[in-house]
Amino acid sequence: MQTLILVIVFSALAAKVVWECFLLTLNMREVNRRRHAPPEALREVMDEQTYEKSVQYTLAKGHFSLFSEVFGALLLVLVLLSGVLPWLYGWMVGVPDASVWLEGLFLILVFFLLSLPGLPLDYYAQFILEERFGFNKSTVALWISDRIKATIISVAIALPLLALILFLIDWIGNYWWFWAFTVFFVFQLLMMILYPMLILPWFNKLSPLPDGELRDRLMNLAERTGFKARTIQVMDGSKRSGHSNAFFTGFGRFRRIVLFDTLIEQLTEDELEAVLAHEIGHYKKGHVPKMLILSAVFGLAAFAVLAWLLNTPAFVEAFGFSFADSGYAPAFLLFALLAGFITFWLSPLMNRLSRTHEYQADRFARDHVGGPRPMISSLRKLSEKNLSNLTPHPLYSAFHYSHPTLLEREAALK
Repeated sequence: MQTLILVIVFSALAAKVVWECFLLTLNMREVNRRRHAPPEALREVMDEQTYEKSVQYTLAKGHFSLFSEVFGALLLVLVLLSGVLPWLYGWMVGVPDASVWLEGLFLILVFFLLSLPGLPLDYYAQFILEERFGFNKSTVALWISDRIKATIISVAIALPLLALILFLIDWIGNYWWFWAFTVFFVFQLLMMILYPMLILPWFNKLSPLPDGELRDRLMNLAERTGFKARTIQVMDGSKRSGHSNAFFTGFGRFRRIVLFDTLIEQLTEDELEAVLAHEIGHYKKGHVPKMLILSAVFGLAAFAVLAWLLNTPAFVEAFGFSFADSGYAPAFLLFALLAGFITFWLSPLMNRLSRTHEYQADRFARDHVGGPRPMISSLRKLSEKNLSNLTPHPLYSAFHYSHPTLLEREAALK
């Protein structure tokens, strides 16, 4: 049984890596194929020099992703087969009735240690790849500070949450997984409210959009579309990156509209109005609760599978843990490390749903800003400023693009 589990797990890992590398290669070939003959419609979006730069950016990210994919897979195989995880658990926890706090700390420590080999890759992506194409605005000191802050916040939040979930297993019994999921889901909802108020300010400065014509225009849009927001805030995204974005967070009276300062610099007032109308469209079409419900379904299924694995000795024993001498943390850890091999294959379905939502939000924006022109203009500018890949391979797009391509969105808007 243990041998069968290992065969299934490493076959799933190999299938994911091979398919991911195939998709990346396919996409880079498609971009190269269109390098000197882009679609006619794209010539209105980027000039020849900018288009060539976007091709180089896409290819550079593709090669980096290939390396990262293989590196991550080899690291995971080494960790799973070396026996280091059972050794660390025995050294740190050692007994099956250990404190839930100690078991939670073990899980956090393992994921912290696993993140360390990836730091050089993160550094390369930020200070070499993004720097080469003019997007990096961060400093090494800020980059280090971000990671220290993220570690502190992760421990402060994850440790009590993990301890509570582990405690529920013994306290409730057979149906612990349902109540553990309930705790986890409520936590997700609370984070939607607390993140912009308590966590985001650790990393970025949020300032109210100054009074003026732009603020009046955006607030009027919110009022006439029935999107009641207490404030519109500007985030200093430019201190880390030249990329731009807009989003709203929270719900009810805690709802906030957030615009990157880079977005305000890049777009005109009518284009910003269209972008905000698009974000409001997500709210008015009920996309957030729909995605929350879908997330709840997957989350409940995940906890049910985890409950089954906790009662399957061969699962943890296949990777060197002793079922009799271990608590619940090993099964939690292995499930977290391996679940992505399954969820990866669901990406096309999730992305298809997300793209449907994007089309609906685009139509909402078109209908509330006087036609498609402002939305199309904003999409073109953002594609140019972000050096977006305008000609992805359809199969790669299915697995990796949560948004339709520029040409697809323009066609739908028209």
